[in-house]
Amino acid sequence: MKEKRLDCEKARNIDIVSTLAKSGHFPVRKTEKEAWFLSPFRTETQASFKVSLKKNYWIDFGTFQGGSTIDLVMKMENCSVKEALERLSGNMDHFSFHRRPIPTKTEHRANPIEIIEEKEIEHWALQTYLSSRKISTKTARKLCKEVHYKIGGRTYFAIGLQNRSGGWELRNRYWKGSSSPKDVSLIKNDSKNLAITEGMFDILTLTELIPEIGDGNDLLVLNTTAFVKRMITEIGDYKEVMLFLDRDGTGLGMTELLLEKCPNSKDMSSLYVGFKDMNEWMVKSTKDEVRQRIQDVSLS
Repeated sequence: MKEKRLDCEKARNIDIVSTLAKSGHFPVRKTEKEAWFLSPFRTETQASFKVSLKKNYWIDFGTFQGGSTIDLVMKMENCSVKEALERLSGNMDHFSFHRRPIPTKTEHRANPIEIIEEKEIEHWALQTYLSSRKISTKTARKLCKEVHYKIGGRTYFAIGLQNRSGGWELRNRYWKGSSSPKDVSLIKNDSKNLAITEGMFDILTLTELIPEIGDGNDLLVLNTTAFVKRMITEIGDYKEVMLFLDRDGTGLGMTELLLEKCPNSKDMSSLYVGFKDMNEWMVKSTKDEVRQRIQDVSLS
């Protein structure tokens, strides 16, 4: 059955607050007459984006732009009126990120990821995703890029961390994957000390919490614990190694292996005891709790 497209009048009556919610934006304060949001178009700490609940109209006081639901979708998606109506006719959950189910292994083999472009992280959707993980755009830009890529002829974008063989670890709110070749990511800072994490958001969390971590350490992101054994010799060449691996069964097992094979290693996961990994701990803890724990394990 062919999907019926909305006309402009009906589209304008679609609730703006609900439209924003389906894109991952929720009011920071709300009254009977209005709702205030952090702007979906930039990173900010004070809400400057207002929605009139009675008139179903939005205004961004950062740019003094505003309009209807159609205008909002056009600006969020950088699309035409016709395309905005098509999006509002369908499922808004596809907005901005990966617009298809997670590809299967068979699909990956048949349709390998093709990297189209890498650039500074700019898209509001990626910045909003980072913010939801308590990672600042400034921190992410130190290690990552905004990567646009294709799978099976369709174009997507994500936060990308490049590995030392040229492949990319790719993450957005709805999808995680990697381009070939798969390898570890090693950020060299001419140091005799090393800090090791499992994944992209672990190293971003560590850098967010301790911005100077790269000043005195090389940074190793395993990208998969399957690479631990192949890295033992290189890890053993460092004077001191801090292990920030996950506190699940696999992560604890790899930590135990490295402690045994590399006497220069120290398990730092007591920092986030009670949580699966560093990012989960940071997201679910208050700033004071995080600060105190860092002091307790002598990381600051």
